[in-house]
Amino acid sequence: MSWKERMMLLLLAALNFTHILDFMIMMPLGNYLMPHFGIGTREFSFLVTAYSGSAAVSGFAAAFFVDRFDRKKVLLLGYTGFIAGTIACGFAPTYAWLLVARLVAGCFGGLIGAQVLSMVSDLFGYERRARAMGAVMSAFAVASTLGIPFALYLSNLISWHAPFYLVGGLGLLIIPLIVLYLPSMTSHIKEGGDAGEKWKVLTGVLEDPRQRNALIFSGLVIMGHFLIIPFINPFMEFNNGYPRSVTPLIYLVGGISSFVSAYVLGYIADKSGKLKVFIVCVILSLFLVYGITHIDHLPFTVVLVMFGLWFIFSTGRGVTSQALISNVVPPEKRGGFMSFNGSIQQLGTTVAATIAGFVVTRSADGKIVHYEWLGYLSIVVLLACAWLGGKIFSDK
Repeated sequence: MSWKERMMLLLLAALNFTHILDFMIMMPLGNYLMPHFGIGTREFSFLVTAYSGSAAVSGFAAAFFVDRFDRKKVLLLGYTGFIAGTIACGFAPTYAWLLVARLVAGCFGGLIGAQVLSMVSDLFGYERRARAMGAVMSAFAVASTLGIPFALYLSNLISWHAPFYLVGGLGLLIIPLIVLYLPSMTSHIKEGGDAGEKWKVLTGVLEDPRQRNALIFSGLVIMGHFLIIPFINPFMEFNNGYPRSVTPLIYLVGGISSFVSAYVLGYIADKSGKLKVFIVCVILSLFLVYGITHIDHLPFTVVLVMFGLWFIFSTGRGVTSQALISNVVPPEKRGGFMSFNGSIQQLGTTVAATIAGFVVTRSADGKIVHYEWLGYLSIVVLLACAWLGGKIFSDK
């Protein structure tokens, strides 16, 4: 890999870091926002789904036109609007303001993920793609390792507004770097395409069973992962009594584990088979899902080990599943398809958070009730992913 390729991956990873941190930080803020605004689990789930739901809609709409434009310009548009919405979240004085700001951030954020993955897919051949995907997706690990613990520290030190100021400030620094260092990417644009071409992206997905099933697979992978995430922090504090001063360690340990596994499992997947690594990660993660949703006043060191392992296998699922999905369509159709993919992933997150908000309730003494039900549902969904992945990508 050349230094220029490394530089582009680093910049895309930094952009991805702020994008992921903004989305992820809302979930561990549950035990801050529910008491602050006097809201319940259902209203909190709306804050989570506001972003992912609007991102799903905008990502779906974008799929009809993104392949007709320079990927860099689309990325800049989405990222600038996303940062503006995030800064608005930081100034939110009320629940309604915060909800609207999350909708705005999600609307533009829906353009980002697909463009990042499409750019990586265009820059790197399939034989090197899992490692490249792992490098960019390691932003998830860095967001968990450094971003979330530091953001939660700022929340404890200042207020829950601080994490959004942090993401907004970093984004303002990254925008000019995108302009300067990311190349224009137009090789995927077909000469002489007419307006009717955009509908071929959708009809291509609907008429091709492999593309259709790949998108269902992608949505289920995300749904299975996010079913248990929104209420991790409230469950740790309200049910098990772990103070806010130590729960950020969950994300620190998990992030370090993810950071290492993104590279290691990406390398192994390129050498041994992406589908094989995906299925192994799914099966091993099921035990951790059950354990996490049934924690009952365990020593905190045991809790950290469980979350570290869970993050490893979750990262393995994510890296390998996206590498598999990216090869379903040719480069000239990849931007549109990956926009659909990003939209479906956001929809999977929205469905997961909505289900979590309706299943989980708070008892009279403030504890989280029925959290283990989400664990059972997550296990069922992940098993379905392993079966469906085997059907779609048996040649990989």
